[in-house]
Amino acid sequence: MNKKFFKFIISFILIFAIFCCVISASAFQISGFELNAKGAMLISLDTDEVLYAKNADSKMYPASITKLLVAAVMLDNTQNLDTEIITYTNEANNAILGTGASVIGLKIGEELTARQALHCLLISSGGDVAYAIAHHYGGTTEHFMAMMNNKAAEIGMVNSSFGNPVGLHDDATYSTPRDVSILAKYVLKYDIILEITSLARYQLPATNMSGVRYLSTTNFLIDPATNYFYKYAKGLKTGFTDEAGRCVVSTASLDGYNYLCIIMNCNSKGGVRNEFIDSRNLYRWAFNNFEYKSVLDITKPVAEIPVDLSLDTDYIPLYPENSIRSILPIKADESTITIDTTLTSERVKAPVKAGTVLGTADVLYAGEVIGKVNLISREDVKPNLFLQIGATVKNVVASTAFKIIIGILVFGILVFIGICIHLNTNNKKRRKVKYIPYDKDRRR
Repeated sequence: MNKKFFKFIISFILIFAIFCCVISASAFQISGFELNAKGAMLISLDTDEVLYAKNADSKMYPASITKLLVAAVMLDNTQNLDTEIITYTNEANNAILGTGASVIGLKIGEELTARQALHCLLISSGGDVAYAIAHHYGGTTEHFMAMMNNKAAEIGMVNSSFGNPVGLHDDATYSTPRDVSILAKYVLKYDIILEITSLARYQLPATNMSGVRYLSTTNFLIDPATNYFYKYAKGLKTGFTDEAGRCVVSTASLDGYNYLCIIMNCNSKGGVRNEFIDSRNLYRWAFNNFEYKSVLDITKPVAEIPVDLSLDTDYIPLYPENSIRSILPIKADESTITIDTTLTSERVKAPVKAGTVLGTADVLYAGEVIGKVNLISREDVKPNLFLQIGATVKNVVASTAFKIIIGILVFGILVFIGICIHLNTNNKKRRKVKYIPYDKDRRR
């Protein structure tokens, strides 16, 4: 084969493979706009379905999104947010000096309640507050980082590492859009997170060392005073470093639909904040083009399995254990929704109790799995006594043990017959008497 042609074939295969990977990265393809971000995800908070993903598992820098993990560790270790007092120590101050991180201007010895600290951490992204929290809960920055990384691993952030509580750039601080989505879903279990991060303004009460301070959100999606305001958006956190680019994690809700959006490594050329534009475009795309569709109904069987030992029925209809609703394009062709069933066995024997799992079903849309559910029997199937007895006898007769026993019995009978024949033959030999002809002259 010509070498040039061979190289062409190899190049074509590689390009095709890369193209396939890009295409398969997202459940659906966006239309009408292009994303500026290098990494993005749009996830339904109702069904956990991924509607869109771009470089979801690529290593990126999280910047101040890191502070969501700080909040997670903090909340996991706080019993009362109003009585837990956090003091800004000299050690915490030394840790942030010269880093260039954003601060709210805490003074050494200044005290905040845990609730106040959360507001400062998440609304205005106070780096000094992040270090105050780290030293309060961890004793040292190093120990608190171990707590953060342990928490990340615990909740399933398998491609992440954190080297500082602020999100400052270093080689030990990185994540992926998918891992950030896992973190976001974890912190959302705390109602206070969405409550705090949905505030555009916050008045920090006077402390032991400072007067009242007014904080503003860094998330322009929730700030009506900006051109990027999106009235359906809430929370969660922004981040920025030169290496990380612009990042934002947010949620949006409309008409019973709730979404989580991750934007990472976005540029802001000409002062345009593309991370907010990308987020808003993804939300609008989802709200305008998708809807819930019932793809599996618990009242409708999707398969059946043959049943033995019953006179009532020959087949058991199998129903979904749970109904499945999926978020699909409004104009989705329902003929492209297929159900792939897998049964636990080729057939079953009565009795079968209602609720018994007899298989599973994968629901696929355009070849992609969008749901999985157990298949169960909805009714009891009773056995017939005579069929059970016949089956038991048949099983016994067909069993190896029975065959061995029959073999032993037959062998024993043959041996017994052989012994009897042998003994009978010997007895006949012992009864033989020599014949003497009758001689009447010898008679007396």
